[in-house]
Amino acid sequence: MADVDLETLPGVGPATAEKLGDAGFDSYQSLAVASPGELSNTADVGESTAADIIQAARKEADIGGFETGSQVLERRERIGKLSWQIDEVDDLLGGGVETQSITEVYGEFGAGKSQVTHQLSVNVQLPREQGGLGGSVIFIDSEDTFRPERIDDMVRGLPDEVLQATMDDREIEGSPDDDGAMTELVDDFLDKIHVAKAFNSNHQMLLAEKSQELAGEHEDSEWPVRLLCIDSLTAHFRAEYVGRGQLATRQQKLNKHLHDIDKVGNLYNTAIVVTNQVSSNPDSFFGDPTQPIGGNILGHKSTFRMYLRKSKGDKRIVRLVDAPNLADGEAVMRVQDAGLKPE
Repeated sequence: MADVDLETLPGVGPATAEKLGDAGFDSYQSLAVASPGELSNTADVGESTAADIIQAARKEADIGGFETGSQVLERRERIGKLSWQIDEVDDLLGGGVETQSITEVYGEFGAGKSQVTHQLSVNVQLPREQGGLGGSVIFIDSEDTFRPERIDDMVRGLPDEVLQATMDDREIEGSPDDDGAMTELVDDFLDKIHVAKAFNSNHQMLLAEKSQELAGEHEDSEWPVRLLCIDSLTAHFRAEYVGRGQLATRQQKLNKHLHDIDKVGNLYNTAIVVTNQVSSNPDSFFGDPTQPIGGNILGHKSTFRMYLRKSKGDKRIVRLVDAPNLADGEAVMRVQDAGLKPE
């Protein structure tokens, strides 16, 4: 739906259409899910005019009305499942990480959160027959965690049959035993990961908005954006808004940020994976005292919440804490040089 003629909408002239396009509103869908206040600030129009634009865009995009349960089920069949390449974890998630949803992965330092984002950045590029989604990645890095060398390790650590199928799919001549072919494959994987470093919370929010533009540009390409990772979602917000006096401001900004990234997932059938830091509750006498940052706003907005915790050696316990249609449960995986592996 990119490159549509926005000037057909009421109240949209050439200048307004240009402002909307510059702000990333280049399709009927993106306008249909915007708020009048957001559109008013972006395009410099009154809120009543913005509301008329949104209403007209909803009709053009054919969204915003009621559906039957059968129609919802049919639409959900288009949702993709991104495999962790670990059967036990995939079973926990009902087949893998869902597109059009926010999956939150939280845990203490060294639990393996960044390893998960790197591994999924590799897995999403695999052919669908191998558990991937055949798509590219947007990686917003707020803690300087992204390492191309780690992607190299994880690509080379994939099973030989998966590597061969991926090479054939990308028309790379050779086999997993051929170092030249493997180097070409690794470079191809890295070329499909769009990385941006966030320097503060406002910059991070801007990058989330830019992600929508980037996903729109790649929507009809051979490699559409199928994964958006933010590692970590809360680090800058936690550092910049300190104390109870700034809690309301922090939560409002975090809420807007979450809605922006959720929009990318819904508009472009993208899986959203965010990592989150934890804090310890000293008043907790029983059970695990670690709690995720972000409060109820993040808890409500995350479709799936997963808790990673350390075990012996390279073992990690993956616990599904919350999901709308799945039972809580645990799985075990290993964090190794070659990536995330089954126990």
